Amino acid sequence: MRALKRGADLVFSALLLLLLAPLLLLLALAVRLDSPGPLLFRQQRVGLGGMTFSMLKFRSMVADAPLLGGYSTVPGDPRITRSGRWLRRFSLDELPQLLNVLRGDMSLVGPRPDVPAQRTGYSEEEWRQRHRVRPGITGLAQATVRSHARPGQRKDLDLRYVREQSLGLDLWILGQTLRQLLGKGSY
Repeated sequence: MRALKRGADLVFSALLLLLLAPLLLLLALAVRLDSPGPLLFRQQRVGLGGMTFSMLKFRSMVADAPLLGGYSTVPGDPRITRSGRWLRRFSLDELPQLLNVLRGDMSLVGPRPDVPAQRTGYSEEEWRQRHRVRPGITGLAQATVRSHARPGQRKDLDLRYVREQSLGLDLWILGQTLRQLLGKGSY
């Protein structure tokens, strides 16, 4: 299963990067014209085996946002740029993570990668279990509750994915994620 999933990740991430190249260029231009700072936001996240990696996103916040607040945002967060609001609304800020998938840091489907500070919300065994799989661009939590998860609910869904992962579940998650994005257009 693991080799098949990795092969599918390689093929689909490369294909999507090629197909989406014109859109990626337009999004990069929008970020560049909207506010000063780098095009991409890089953040240390925890991946497979508890190893950290640099996760990529289109920058959707002001350049010094990490110094101005925590690792999560709130509705109406003043750190979010104009272009960032619509990038986030349709999850377009996540598209550079296809490069993380290509590099092997992430998968298309798996639990969203945690920042190291989130470790305090897990027991030792939960943390080990959580990192037995590659983190994903989308996961069970994103396909079902998006960002409306209650405290602990995202963690429970992430751990459930680790226990129950299968090709069928991955396909269901991808379908539900598309449905969420196309149907609601916001998290």
